[in-house]
Amino acid sequence: MNGIMAASSNRIMLGPLVAAIDQGTSSTRFLVFNAKTAELLSHHQVEIKQSFPKEGWVEEDPKEILQSVYECMDRTCEKLTKLNIDISNIKAIGVTNQRETTIVWDKETGEPLYNAIVWLDLRTQSTVERLINKTPGRNKNHLKHKTGLPISTYFSAVKLRWLMDNVEKIHEAVLSHKAMFGTVDSWLIWCLTGGKKGGVHCTDVTNASRTMLFNIHTMDWDPELCTYFDIPMEILPKVRSSSEIYGLMKSGPLTGVPISGCLGDQSAALVGQMCFKDGQAKNTYGTGCFLLKNVGTKPVMSDHGLLTTVAYKLGRDKPAYYALEGSVAIGGAVVRWLKDNLGIIQTSSELEKLAADVGTSYGCYFVPAFSGLYAPYWEPSARGIICGLTQFTNRSHLAFAALEAVCFQTREILDAMNLDSGIHLAQLQVDGGMTSNRLLMQLQADILCIPVVKPSMPETTALGAAMAAGAAEGVSVWSLNPEDLTEVTSEKFEPQINPEESELRYARWKKAVQKAMNWETTEPVNNGNAGQK
Repeated sequence: MNGIMAASSNRIMLGPLVAAIDQGTSSTRFLVFNAKTAELLSHHQVEIKQSFPKEGWVEEDPKEILQSVYECMDRTCEKLTKLNIDISNIKAIGVTNQRETTIVWDKETGEPLYNAIVWLDLRTQSTVERLINKTPGRNKNHLKHKTGLPISTYFSAVKLRWLMDNVEKIHEAVLSHKAMFGTVDSWLIWCLTGGKKGGVHCTDVTNASRTMLFNIHTMDWDPELCTYFDIPMEILPKVRSSSEIYGLMKSGPLTGVPISGCLGDQSAALVGQMCFKDGQAKNTYGTGCFLLKNVGTKPVMSDHGLLTTVAYKLGRDKPAYYALEGSVAIGGAVVRWLKDNLGIIQTSSELEKLAADVGTSYGCYFVPAFSGLYAPYWEPSARGIICGLTQFTNRSHLAFAALEAVCFQTREILDAMNLDSGIHLAQLQVDGGMTSNRLLMQLQADILCIPVVKPSMPETTALGAAMAAGAAEGVSVWSLNPEDLTEVTSEKFEPQINPEESELRYARWKKAVQKAMNWETTEPVNNGNAGQK
């Protein structure tokens, strides 16, 4: 009897729980947190397949993405039940997602009309060139005053334009008013709240601010931008705040639970890292690396190649906060490449050991510009390059150079941020899958010459989505008052090499980046004088 009593009293003590769907580029996770302590109680993760139909193309199957969410939910609920935790205590669900990834579906059948085009896909390069050519002075920053973004292959509007121009089914669905466009958050929320049977077609301000169709000052879709890209406004989701009840779950073990938080993954990590004050910054090491700095309630435009984006708006009548963001396309993806394409490691954890064995790149520099370079260059023509090789270089040096590449790319963004804001960051808060690599964290501190601070609970992206969901009006089980927020325990990595050595390596890296530039040009090579480009 005592065992049963203990179990049931245990159940009651936990209080309200909040769940988060974390749909990333390489995997989907479902995580459940205690709303009072922010403790992670259980989670489940499923890998997502990426397909590369042509060079530079990256796609995912929207139905597989949706299926992975259901599977993660079911498995997590089973795990909680085994732990004697009552899943009826889950009071809200937040959604956080890979941003810019573009999906178009049929509102009558609920079927996707094409694969999801993933954020780092490069097929839209000619579309981008066409759009830039029609701007006065061929200026890629022509729309920046409204969007905070350069015209680039990265953002959703350009991907959507490509789909409308190149996929007959989508072209027809748009003409017959059956098409719906959304980023991953919109697709998931629509499906989870009923799909073709009354699903809610919405997005939040953070995801909307990555489409190039959204005016970051008026906080709504912009008719002029839609005209510029020639995209009908009727296919766009309704824009809501990042923390409010959008709709209820319509199936599965959590039927009836409100979905009440939505943040693009980088904004979610900013919230999860509690960067609520102007000037606080975090870097997330995922497939790519994303450094965001909270700049307060007025947008700051960058003169140094950074993006201005909406950080969060935590409630309908709460103010929107903005961030400066630096994006690196290839972070953790470089590990995947060394594993899957080169086969020099079998597992990700092996990379740290290989690199630690040599403790130096021995003058080898690796610029992983597989899909061009993002911030601060915005150069889609760059390609990956490994230079400084000698006959002494081996795979361990290459492993070290790959980790260093992640750190150098972050340093370039931090330099740009310091220039834009005039305030030097005293320390960098970090999260994401790669932060479990201690050598990487130490290298990062060495290359930045400032301390790197890592929370002991690395799931800050999911935590941010859970916080937004739990704090929503009508749910209110999670307080976002600074005095109520749980103090996060963390580990600090202090710089250990002298700054001169750090600067020398950084200067070498910059030299390697220049060599990677302007590799891929779309102009045809004339065979008569092929060598004279």
